[in-house]
Amino acid sequence: MDIKETVFKFLRLDNLFSHLTGFLETQAALLKIEVREEVTKILARGLVLGSILLMAFLFLLFLSVGLAHYLSGFFQKAYIGYWIIAGLYGLPCLLFLLFRKPISKSFEKYFAKHLKHKEK
Repeated sequence: MDIKETVFKFLRLDNLFSHLTGFLETQAALLKIEVREEVTKILARGLVLGSILLMAFLFLLFLSVGLAHYLSGFFQKAYIGYWIIAGLYGLPCLLFLLFRKPISKSFEKYFAKHLKHKEK
C-alpha cells in the first residue's frame, strides 16, 4: 500500500471521491436523459407543425384553384378567375417585398421582447 492510499483511507477521502464520481456519473446520465427528452419533444412538435402546414398548404391550393375556376365561370372568361386569385396572392407578396426591412425589424423587436420575458 502506498502513502497516497493510506492518507486517503485515514482522512476517509476514498469514500468521498467514490461518492463524488458516482454523483457526477449520475448527473451526466440525467443530463443525457433530459437532452433526449427535449430533442424528442422538439422533433414531435416539428412533425406535427410540418403536417399542419402541409395540410394548410394543400387546403389553400385547392381552395384557390376552386375559387379561380368558379370566378372564371362567373365572369365567363377562362382566364380571369386565375388572374384575380394570382392578384390576391401577388399583392401581399409585393407589399412584403417592398417593406421587407421594416417588417423584419418589427419581427426582430417582437421576438426579442418575448425572449426576454421567457428568460425571467
